[in-house]
Amino acid sequence: MSILLTCYNHVRYLPACVEGVRSQTFQDFEVIALDDGSTDGTREWLADNFGAVSDESDPSRASDKRFKLVFNEKNLGTYGTLNVGLAQAKGEFIAVLNDDDFWAPTKLERQIELFEKNPKVGLVHTDGAFIDGSGEKIEGSPLGFEFPKTETGDVLLALMYANKIIASAALVRRECFERLGDFNEAYFGSGDWEMWYRIAEEYDIGYVDKPLTFYRVHGENASHKLDRIWLDDQRLREWIAPRAEKYEGRFDADSLRIARAHNLACLGTVRTLNGDSAGGREAYRQSLELDPKRWKSRLRLLATYLPKRVFRKLL
Repeated sequence: MSILLTCYNHVRYLPACVEGVRSQTFQDFEVIALDDGSTDGTREWLADNFGAVSDESDPSRASDKRFKLVFNEKNLGTYGTLNVGLAQAKGEFIAVLNDDDFWAPTKLERQIELFEKNPKVGLVHTDGAFIDGSGEKIEGSPLGFEFPKTETGDVLLALMYANKIIASAALVRRECFERLGDFNEAYFGSGDWEMWYRIAEEYDIGYVDKPLTFYRVHGENASHKLDRIWLDDQRLREWIAPRAEKYEGRFDADSLRIARAHNLACLGTVRTLNGDSAGGREAYRQSLELDPKRWKSRLRLLATYLPKRVFRKLL
């Protein structure tokens, strides 16, 4: 197994993150620690802890040979950095771990067990919790949504509604990347969603219903950068729309119709937020043709004629 540990200016969280890796009950892994140009001492911390160390100089750190350090010469962004890691990964399974998150000890073990029982599964993710900067659990929905959950099976329609897989919760068969390609580097923060969607088109998705992944919420999360996320959402939903037309026969007709209508309604919203009110109205109209009962879409279509700042307040 290969763990892609993505690092960028979160040195204060790295010790807890790495301890979560070291405490795993499944220990047959390599860690590729990928720093994307940190300036807060992250590189120095990684080098001090996982640089070239001989067994004789410090026998207690012999197991750290499983850690390989990769320091990008320039900032590549999340998905460019993950692709650097994919090119060097040797494991049959690929895990993603952001440096501000951490895992419970049985996380990898439980995922491998599910893979072994379900050969059609291409990706396994877990339940988890949101935590604050101190590692304390946050109740409620600090990012506007609950920690994502799915069933085990065909969850493609669920991924059409929203990203249901936290990146640090995912473990993926290597063959998925070999068949479907790397992460799309054109995205700022939704490239994992697009990758999981591609996998779900071809494979079942597995889910471990145990709180094994802990997502840290703080002021530096990429999910707080709304303007860039809206551009990502528009790109993704425009990409999904024509693909969804080809799923007839795979899903119940009404379920597919309503999911497509939802995707188009979301496209109408993000187009409008991104300054394309005319494009937003067209997406809303297409959504309403599929599902005339979407009264919120009717109201938002009318709201596209208002200034952007007013439209945003009405959401």
